[in-house]
Amino acid sequence: MLRFLQNHPFAVEAFFERSLVLTFAVPKEELQPLLPECLTPDTLHDRWGFVAVAMVQTKGLRPKGFPAFMGNDFFLTGYRIFARFTNSEGKKYRGLYILGSETDKLKMKVMGNIFTHYHYTTSALVQIIEGDRIITTSASDGLRIEVERGDDKTALPVGSPFQDWQEARKYAGPLPFTFTYDASRREVLIIEGVRHHWRPEAVRALDHKIPFIEKLPISQPLLANAFLIEQVPYYWKKGRIEKWQP
Repeated sequence: MLRFLQNHPFAVEAFFERSLVLTFAVPKEELQPLLPECLTPDTLHDRWGFVAVAMVQTKGLRPKGFPAFMGNDFFLTGYRIFARFTNSEGKKYRGLYILGSETDKLKMKVMGNIFTHYHYTTSALVQIIEGDRIITTSASDGLRIEVERGDDKTALPVGSPFQDWQEARKYAGPLPFTFTYDASRREVLIIEGVRHHWRPEAVRALDHKIPFIEKLPISQPLLANAFLIEQVPYYWKKGRIEKWQP
């Protein structure tokens, strides 16, 4: 029964008040071991793969179709790898593989681990807005991210593999699909997200300490881009399962 529930058996909707995403470039060979056998890194120039942290202030998270007053507000942090999946018919999907998730509320941890495979833990997450600056911290593990709103002239982070912000926006996340793999059954759970008014705004990263990423078995990741997205209606479709054949 738990497995059935974790397979996202119904659609879910929420309103994203704010979604801040920092994406890091990593040699693709280092990301492959972190992915299940059915997935490959989504790469740039067949060299760089990408791992990202997304910090989202959600409002009214609830089963789709339920009235808004039945929803809950949570702050969520997700760590994911940009990945690709090809099904048995040759159809290609571009999406995300979740490494771990954090939330500021115990209720979301409990419900998230019942209805998803995203490995929720609780964290003392706080996000403060001071003028053009957005500061996200967690007293639980030392996370600290500080960014400043930018404009069209905002420079890419030093060392970024992207040529310009237009190329970088292809890795602003979230991508249309999220993947979970059941190795014993060779089944891929695919969850499709549907969004509206998705307009990523480049921001300047002033400081970032992200213990979760620091603990991954990868060499020094390069900050590749940083984006802010606001006021986005979003929902996730009911999960569906595809068989995978090596």
